[in-house]
Amino acid sequence: MTEQAWPWPTGAATGIGSLPGTDIAEAQRIVLGELPTLPHLPELPARGPGADLVGRSAGLLVELPVELYAARWRIAPRPGRDLRRARDLMERDLDQLAEQAEEYAGPVKIQAAGPFTLAAALELPIGGRMLRDPGAVRDLAGSLGEGLRGHVEAVARRLPRASVLLQLDEPSLPTVLAGRVPTESGFGTHRPVETEVARGLLRDVIEAAGVPALVHCCAPDVPLELIRSAGAVGVALDLSLVTDLDPLGEAIDAGLGLLAGAAPTLPPASGRAPTSAEVAGRVRRVWDQLGFPRRRLAEQVVVTPACGLAGATPAYARAVLTACRDAGRRLAED
Repeated sequence: MTEQAWPWPTGAATGIGSLPGTDIAEAQRIVLGELPTLPHLPELPARGPGADLVGRSAGLLVELPVELYAARWRIAPRPGRDLRRARDLMERDLDQLAEQAEEYAGPVKIQAAGPFTLAAALELPIGGRMLRDPGAVRDLAGSLGEGLRGHVEAVARRLPRASVLLQLDEPSLPTVLAGRVPTESGFGTHRPVETEVARGLLRDVIEAAGVPALVHCCAPDVPLELIRSAGAVGVALDLSLVTDLDPLGEAIDAGLGLLAGAAPTLPPASGRAPTSAEVAGRVRRVWDQLGFPRRRLAEQVVVTPACGLAGATPAYARAVLTACRDAGRRLAED
């Protein structure tokens, strides 16, 4: 494990992205208050179409307009009201961020769906997922990279003293690589995307964005080596889904940062949110099992919830963010 500078401070904690509710001003107040060293731009899918992961991210695409059809997002012949709504919501969120965090001078994380999750969700105008057409997937990745570069610049203009960290959400990446994405009929699956193709397109998107990027994947079979070799600085995953520690240890040893999802997104039967001691203990146990020195833990690891918190109550979501923040501080004191 080599010495390197991380794009987050020691003992940092952050959220994965989504929060409950529809009030972006309140959501940003919570994030800035509870996660002062690595705040993120909140996502509020309860606001409806255009605030969901796919619609919000598709709104960033350049020269690939989208629209809703039969409750699904698809490529459209021209921009329309669905695309305007998605872009208006994002613009409102960025303006609110600028209002509340104008003087913020640390790293700030923004999130968008990655190219393969979008390809598995967006439909072609003639029907069927974009994933069925390798040329369309390449075009989508190019459009996304260009759109993310513009999005990063928009954030940087509003927060001139901050540094931007990009999170690409790729929950569908393992199924895309394994050829498990169902066709529209449901009777078959799309052919798998080759690892080298996936690596190259993911690298293109990361390089186009122009800022440090990490990949979030809430699946048990996260392709860690692909993510690292594509140029990501880190991976965000749910620790409870990690069944084989060896690949994770190899990726960390090779220099991949870890956003450790250590707090459940929904309350247990007791209804009690985890304490910071419990969250910190969970991260320590995994780190110790990997065999790395404790002195590196708080530098290379960021504490997070296991995934987004959109399905939680506002009180539980806030308590989880607080527990993650305090767990990060505990780890920094080790």
